[in-house]
Formats: sequence, structure tokens, C-alpha cells
Amino acid sequence: MNAEGRYYEDLVIGEVLESSARSISLDELLEFATRYDPQYFHADPLAAKQSIFGEVIASGIHSAAIWRALDHEISGDIRWICGVAWEDVRWPHPVRAGDTLRARAEALSKRLSGKDSSRGIVEYRYTLLNQRDETVFTCRSINLVARRQTL
Repeated sequence: MNAEGRYYEDLVIGEVLESSARSISLDELLEFATRYDPQYFHADPLAAKQSIFGEVIASGIHSAAIWRALDHEISGDIRWICGVAWEDVRWPHPVRAGDTLRARAEALSKRLSGKDSSRGIVEYRYTLLNQRDETVFTCRSINLVARRQTL
């Protein structure tokens, strides 16, 4: 990878990158839920036993935050300007205590911006997978990425 970071021109459609794995503890699930999403099946182990999940599961927002932290390993060098949209956001399987997760990023498409020649628009499919290769979070993301400036 380029020491100055990857620009729009460096991103390759079809490229798939994957992060290292990270294990999720019950304490982490409870800490996040207590602070940000205190629904009973996220924050209360006893009450969660009565839920359709049978135990505490991660908040969807927590799953997305875990994805973002792991994705930074594989895309932190991209010269992002910002994300502008998430589409087709899904949580097909819950994240449970003890799961080991990894992030995947696939470059789907890119085009030059019609408004500003200094940037491009890149679409990625982001996926968070557990140790059974089940998708626990996925979305398509539309992002602005800086173009390499030429003199």
C-alpha cells in the first residue's frame, strides 16, 4: 500500500479485503448496551433469556461500530472525504458473546464526481462475519474519496 494513502485512482473494483478477527465478550455487549441501547435483550442477561434470542445479543448499532473499528485495519489508508449513504443495511444474524468477528470490504463501483473534479464516488459492500461465516451486519456504502492531484 502507498505510504501517502490510497486515492480514488488506487481503488480497484472487485478488490476484497478482510480484517483480522476480534472476539466479543458479554461485558463488552453489556457496557455498550447500557450506555447506548438499553433494550432488555441487549442490556439485561436475565430478561434476555425470555427474548426470542434466549440470551444477550449485540445492539445493531454496536455491530456496526465493531465493523467500523475492524474495517479501519483494511481501509484506514484510503483518502476518505466522507461517507454519504448506507443502503441495504441488514443484520441477518445476531452477534452473541463469545463470537469472533471479522470485517470484509468489497469495492463494487466507482465514478468521478460530477460536482467536484478533486473527488470520486466509490461504492463498497461492507460485511461483518462471525466465526461460522454467517453475516451479522452488511450494507452498501456510498463514499467520497479524494483524487490524486496532478500538476
